[in-house]
Amino acid sequence: MSKYSLSALVAAGLLAGGMSVNSASAADLGGNCCADLEERIAELEATTARKGNRKVSLTVSGWVGQQVTWWDDGGQSNVYVTDLGSTLASHVKFTGQAQILPGWTAGYVLHLEAIGSDSLTTTQGVPDGPNLLTGSANGVSTLQSFWFIKSDQLGKVSVGKQSQASDNTAILVDGSGSLVPANWVPFDFNSFFIRQKNGQLTDTTWGGVGTWGDVNGAPTNSVRYDSPSFGGFSVSASWGEDDFWDVAARYAGEWADFKVAAAAAYSQTNSSSGNSANVLQPFDTGYFQVGAYVEHMPTGLFAYGAYGNLNFHDSSASSNQTWYGKAGIRQRWNPLGHTVLYGEYERIENRNGGDIYANGAGPDTDTPDLLYGYDKASARLWGVGVVQEIDSAAMSLWLKYRNIDASFKGVEIEGGDGGLATNNFQEVTFGALINF
Repeated sequence: MSKYSLSALVAAGLLAGGMSVNSASAADLGGNCCADLEERIAELEATTARKGNRKVSLTVSGWVGQQVTWWDDGGQSNVYVTDLGSTLASHVKFTGQAQILPGWTAGYVLHLEAIGSDSLTTTQGVPDGPNLLTGSANGVSTLQSFWFIKSDQLGKVSVGKQSQASDNTAILVDGSGSLVPANWVPFDFNSFFIRQKNGQLTDTTWGGVGTWGDVNGAPTNSVRYDSPSFGGFSVSASWGEDDFWDVAARYAGEWADFKVAAAAAYSQTNSSSGNSANVLQPFDTGYFQVGAYVEHMPTGLFAYGAYGNLNFHDSSASSNQTWYGKAGIRQRWNPLGHTVLYGEYERIENRNGGDIYANGAGPDTDTPDLLYGYDKASARLWGVGVVQEIDSAAMSLWLKYRNIDASFKGVEIEGGDGGLATNNFQEVTFGALINF
């Protein structure tokens, strides 16, 4: 509201109340009778987000999140300060909509992400990792930008750069309050290199052992449809360049004293041109994921589980599988907000063979750099953590410990036989996220 329109309302109120100010009264008030009011109006205008016009609303939201991580790869340790990882890092979202007809709205979303150190690309030698999705060292980038038309009865159609229908499908059913610090994506250790027991660093990263989960997690240019919710059920589908499509189904509801949520999705990427729209999901693959969450509301006891399967269209390749589970308790033990105690476990299996080289080497280097060739690989993660919510600040604090190990089957070592002995990777992380 501008100061002029507010002044007009004040004047109208005085007249409506039958009040009048004669010249003598005005003189008694002095020449600065409205100075305080004008100053207050200016303060309000300076702290108010203005909308572009009188027809389209504007909502500004987002969060800021950072974490401090101590890590140890068995031969080296350090402490890094990082963001929470691409797609989960600090961001601001501008959302607007306007009514077209009763029950029909049109709107837009502009979602910007700010990254100074991407935890997904941080390594032993790179404490400040570049943005995984853009490759830039740091800065602000466009995560989503799309428009939509929505019907209360028919659903919503969105066009532009956005999350696909299957993005984070299995993750988002987690209602424990520990979703950010504990999920099946290797946000904290993805690009760290695996170290052998003999101290030598390999060129294989922990994220490269196999498929950890949510491989369809990067926003792309697409057309998406989301249905209304019927009895707690809803469906979504999207298609985008070049080429992918996916479908998803979700349910959320309460049964007696239990809160229940479940979701499943399938996505398929076909890119014979080698120009996949999704930088996370490999070319010519199909990915199925399912997740479920249940919480006993009186006690706060909860359990969450997810499963993912990545199929390669190439008949010579095998599928990669992921299992993830988490359980704990969510209770309000103090006036700050809910406290969440949890334990987590994850296992991945890569049934495709591969080669392991010395760190800094690769398939285009001299053959002596080739250390191992394996038929199958797997990795296992277990961890514990605590989350404290602070309701008055829309904030969460967490402290967690994780331990990750890898195993390689059918190992062949040049000049001899034996197995590939690797060190575990450990981390202790303290972080916080505040919403606005």
